[in-house]
Amino acid sequence: MRIGCPKEVKDNEFRVGLIPAAVKAYVDAGHEVVVEKGAGVGSNITDEEYKAAGAKILDSAKEVWATSDMIVKVKEPLPQEYDLMRENQIIYTYFHFAADEELTKACLEKKIIAIAYETVQEADGSLPLLKPMSTIAGRMACLMGAYYLGKPHGGMGLLPTGVPGVAPANILVIGGGSVGSNAARVGAGLGARVTILDVNPNALERLAQTMPSNVFPVFSDSHTLEAGLREADIVVGAVLIPGAKAPKLVKREHLKMMKPGSVIVDVAIDQGGCTETSKPTTHSDPVYIVDGVVHYCVANMPGAYARTATYALNNSTILYGLQLVKKGVERAVKENPALLKGLNMYKGIITFKPVAEAFGMMDHYKPAEEVIR
Repeated sequence: MRIGCPKEVKDNEFRVGLIPAAVKAYVDAGHEVVVEKGAGVGSNITDEEYKAAGAKILDSAKEVWATSDMIVKVKEPLPQEYDLMRENQIIYTYFHFAADEELTKACLEKKIIAIAYETVQEADGSLPLLKPMSTIAGRMACLMGAYYLGKPHGGMGLLPTGVPGVAPANILVIGGGSVGSNAARVGAGLGARVTILDVNPNALERLAQTMPSNVFPVFSDSHTLEAGLREADIVVGAVLIPGAKAPKLVKREHLKMMKPGSVIVDVAIDQGGCTETSKPTTHSDPVYIVDGVVHYCVANMPGAYARTATYALNNSTILYGLQLVKKGVERAVKENPALLKGLNMYKGIITFKPVAEAFGMMDHYKPAEEVIR
């Protein structure tokens, strides 16, 4: 099989789909790898490193897309890439279809085979290809919130760490999964008082046992959410329903009870965001203000720390990628239930129900088990 790695085109996206070690793994397994010229520059990976690992460097993305059986990316194809996709081509990347109807329709029309990193799920419920980026985004969340609390950036001018005689910030984290737990730990490290909300009693027990003493796990309901929003200086949206739209837990009217100059960092924005006022932003224009509350809703947060993110992502994606190229998609997903859950589209059919439900496209849906025989 020929594996292609084009350069990412999303605004300020510096990650890349393959690192040299992953290239070597594919080549050693008997496959061919092509990489677009300069694809790794944003992650400080040179073309020479790719060549040394066995890749062939091509001059353009068009060449990579046109000659590859499987495309390995980081972010979803953007409109300028839609015409480059080919029927029956395997695309292995983050898609987040449920937040993007245009992308969903384009991929259906092109009849690609979409393996979505974010829905590959092991039997224990873990999301191994989402976790490394959730970890990074979670660790970034309180740092971004702290930065935008600064008065020059629209915030209230509060230093989250506090100083002797002045209290530190209150941070509210909504969701206790990978993003939320990492955000809480960093917020605690800053010296803030952190409240983390979740509806899962087992998750709350785990958090209570593992978090620093200035982190307070609390059961999430409408009362505790509103109380947390009133006190919060920074709110981190960390809610996840795998592959589906994030629930809009923070309503527009909630903003009126929040402190002027407080900051919302909506990490759930890849799946549509968990506040009604969230809309995707970019690293070049990351924030906007609604009702006095600063919103940071960058849809590719880990792209800012591209080298760390690229290597962390590849450490996980290569294991499943090798199965796809060794066995072919059909056999690989039949033999690995985790990969079967990652199959979101197959040759013009939606195979992941939450995507079809998000856009009322159930007439295009069939369970993956029925499509792959």
